[in-house]
Amino acid sequence: MPEKSAIQVIDRMSSLLDAIARYPESVSLKVLAAETGLHSSTAFRILDAMVTNGFVERDAAGKYQLGRKLLRLGSRVRAQSDVRQIALPVMARLRDELEESINLTIREGDEVVYIEKATPNRMMHVQQLIGSRAPLHVTAVGKLMLAMSGEAECEGYAVRTNLPAYTRNTINSLPRLLKEAKKIRAQGYAFDNEEAEIGVGCIGALIYDGSDNIVAGLSVSAPIDRRRSEWVNNIVQGAREISEQLGYRGN
Repeated sequence: MPEKSAIQVIDRMSSLLDAIARYPESVSLKVLAAETGLHSSTAFRILDAMVTNGFVERDAAGKYQLGRKLLRLGSRVRAQSDVRQIALPVMARLRDELEESINLTIREGDEVVYIEKATPNRMMHVQQLIGSRAPLHVTAVGKLMLAMSGEAECEGYAVRTNLPAYTRNTINSLPRLLKEAKKIRAQGYAFDNEEAEIGVGCIGALIYDGSDNIVAGLSVSAPIDRRRSEWVNNIVQGAREISEQLGYRGN
């Protein structure tokens, strides 16, 4: 599809969604076409595609309403906003306790994205930029996210990415990834042992919401010679505290 036509379709989809949202009840094709200025056949084709993709639902009378997929997507946006707000005080406390950098990450596809940080007031510390990304298999939180998704997801990830090595310590074969996944799935936390960057080590744990979904990861990053294994308890408890504030009640 030419770029101009693709953008035009997106604009029309947006107009139709806005029109549907103005009505408290489901609304007919005729009304939606009149509201948006689209020909009925054009509006029908776009609505039909949105029904197929879950953005719009069509009832038995042939009328349209917003789809439940929009609710799920909206919940994810809210969850990301909520997790930042809830996590920041915990992150600040952990930063002061450990005197190292604390990171908040989410998963986007085959990468983790750093969405918040708390850095110590010391000259030498690990610095992660908000918005920066890293492959799942080279980070503590990313490996946990893969592990909790199951063996099939690990295999699919390995096929998609070919597990590129970033350092001599990077896990770059499927058997090693599966072995690591099994171990960290059992223990509930993970280490990054200079797998993304030589000289840097991390400890990560996962954050869950009230539906037991993984919404983010919490980690501490430090020069490898300063990292301490006893920090596991701090990070795991911090992640648990954030999860509980998000409504998580799991074991």
